[in-house]
This record gives sequence, structure tokens and C-alpha cells, in this order.
Amino acid sequence: MSQKHFLLKGTFILTVVGILTRVMGFFYRIFLSRSFPAEEIGLYQLIFPVYTLAYAATSAGIETALARLVAASSAKKQSAKAYSYLKAALLCSLFLSICCLFLLQKNAVFLTTVILGDPRCASLIFLIAYALPFAALHSCSCGYFLGLKQIRLPALSQLFEQLVRIFFVIFLYTADAHTAFTPSVAIAVLGIVGGEIAAAFLCIHKLRIAGQPLSPHREPALSAVPPLLFSALPLTASRVLLNLFQSLEAISIPLALQKYGMSISASLSTYGILTGIALPCILFPSALTNSISTMLLPEVASMPDAQKKHALPQLLRKVIFFCLFLGFACLLFFFTASGFISRRIFHTPEAGNYILTLAFICPFLYSNTALISVLNGLDLAGKTFLINLFTLAVRICGVLFLIPQFGILGYLWALLASQLLTFGCCMFLLIKQGR
Repeated sequence: MSQKHFLLKGTFILTVVGILTRVMGFFYRIFLSRSFPAEEIGLYQLIFPVYTLAYAATSAGIETALARLVAASSAKKQSAKAYSYLKAALLCSLFLSICCLFLLQKNAVFLTTVILGDPRCASLIFLIAYALPFAALHSCSCGYFLGLKQIRLPALSQLFEQLVRIFFVIFLYTADAHTAFTPSVAIAVLGIVGGEIAAAFLCIHKLRIAGQPLSPHREPALSAVPPLLFSALPLTASRVLLNLFQSLEAISIPLALQKYGMSISASLSTYGILTGIALPCILFPSALTNSISTMLLPEVASMPDAQKKHALPQLLRKVIFFCLFLGFACLLFFFTASGFISRRIFHTPEAGNYILTLAFICPFLYSNTALISVLNGLDLAGKTFLINLFTLAVRICGVLFLIPQFGILGYLWALLASQLLTFGCCMFLLIKQGR
């Protein structure tokens, strides 16, 4: 398959699936916002920093490393070696995720009381931990098939996971509504677990159908563990550190809002509206740019060095132009439609001001995902880590110093500044790389 055909076909498939999942997620957010109080949505959002940190430590870095190693092996026609990387990734990721599951459940009360600052999140942490082993299996399978440039499983599993999650939550909510119990936001957490379980079983089925490639000598999984870990450890360390800072950022927002003068309930409500309504709206069009980013990493990783010098700059110009065009179009749309979205769709007028301010990050936010993916494909993960760390520091400074003075708008200004810095740093590195 030619480079152009692969990118277009893969981007089209992932975009269609991404748009479908975003549309379902959009209506799902409406359902959550109307079914549970804003404070409960805030509690629900508050556990995600812990979950994403655990996922980063157990799966995210391994998935990226696996996709890159499989892409390189596949380009050299070493199918048995690529399959051994998959087995090694599953072995490492499942072991780490099971260990993390027990650690989270054992320390749920400590985490929620001391770190999150709200012990009501303990039961939610306990439940969401069950998703980790299944998310690990799902993640490794997607990394393997992306490395092989086979897009259908990653796309299908994403769509299937979202469908199961939504219908499971609606079913549980409807069942609880017909009893004497008031439905709790814990139902939404169970939906995440159910969706990951369903996606994991789909991946198992597809891997069994694919089978191990025929080869006169099959490479054992243990022999693939050292090169996999050598590639995955820097990525995992970067993801963990970044998620640690992101967790610190997310946890600090409600606390900083309380310093601004809000009550605990009001700060959680504001946090829930920002992360549960406003940000998902802004991120909705990124289904397309995320698809492009997903396709760029294995494509760039499998390019010969000579091709990178000639074909890559031309490809980058087209990608950046498209992402910026989409970003400015979305800026105009959200700038004019923020009031309608917040009042008529979500019935939450407060979200309008957040969407209006966040609209200005669209051109840079959508472009940055593609730029970071290209840099990772060029094996510059260390530099992308430093960029992300630096821009996260800007956002954390916004939380610590701007929110107590200006409220949540102070954080939105810091978020815009961080996206501008990320765009500038990525462009500088790519221009330097192309010389």
C-alpha cells in the first residue's frame, strides 16, 4: 500500500469512527449532565487523573513502543519478530496493570482523602481499577495492529467500547430509577469498566483469528522483552511524569477555586462543567486530527532515512495547513455558537463563557497532536516530553497563581498560553530536524 493511500484510508476509517464515538459521547455527556448533579459529575471527573496516571504507567508507553517496533519489523518483513513483540507487550502490560489494580484498591481511601481531598471518591477509584487489565489488553492489541498498518481493529474496538459503555450505563440508570435507590454516578464508572471488558474480549477474538505468522523459527516472547522495555521505558517514564503533573493540575483546580472564594460544592460544580462539558465540546472536532496523528506515527517510523528528508517535509506542510484550517474554522464556530450550545443543548449557561474562551486554543490544539506524533515517530520522544513538561508547568502556574486571583478564567488563559508554546516548540524542532 502506498504512503498516500495508507494515510488517506487509515485517516478516513479512524475519522469516521472517531466522529461516531464523539457524537455518541456528546449525547452521553448530555445524558450525564441531566441525570446527575454537577457536583457528582465533578467527583466523577476528579478520579480520572488517578486512572490516567495508572494507565500511563501500565499501558500507554508500551502501546506506543509496540506500534513503532512492529512497524519497523513489518517493514523488514519480520512478521514473527513483530508477533513476539506483541506477546512481550501483553506479558509486561498485564503484569503491571494487575499490580496497579491491587495498589489502587488497597490505597483508595488514602488517595482520595490525602491527595484528591474528597473521600467520596474512594468507591469510584475502587471500581475503576478493575478496568486496568482489560485496558492493557485492548491497548497492546491496538498498538500491534497499528504497527502492521491494519486500522480496522483499533477503529472497531474504539467504537465497540463506546457503545457498550453508553448502553451499559443507560441500562443501569434505568434499572436503578425503577427502584427505591437514587442512581449514583458510580454507574458511569461501571460503564467504563464494562466498555473495556467488551473491547478486550473483541481484541482477544481478533488476535485468535489472526494467529501467529508462519515462520521456520518462532521467536519466544521473553527474547523480545529487553528491546521492548528499552523502547517503552523512556516513553512510559515520560507519560507517568506528565500524567503526574496533569493529575496535580487537575486536583489543584478545585482547591484553587476554593481559594478564589468558592465553596467545595461550587468548586466541584465548576470543575465538572469545565472538564465534563466545555472541554469535550472543544475536543469534539479533534476526532479528525487525532486520526491523522495516529496514522502519522507508524508511517514516519517506517520511512527510510532518505525518504524522511524529501517526503516528510511535504507531508508535514499539508498536515499543518489542514489542522490550522480546521482549527480556525472551529474557532469561528465555537465563538458564535457557545451560547446556544451551553443554554439549549446542555442547559448549563455557565459553560458558554468557558467554551468561548477555549475556542481560541483550537488551531494550536488540533495542530499539536499531529506535530507531537511526528516527533515521536522520528524517535524524539525525549524532546516531546520536555516540551510537554514545560507547557504543563505553565498550566500549573496558572492554577496556583491565576485561579486564586481571576477564577477559572485564569486557568483558561494559562491553557491558551501552553498550547501556543507547544506549537512554537514543535515547529522549531521540526524545522531544525529538516535542515
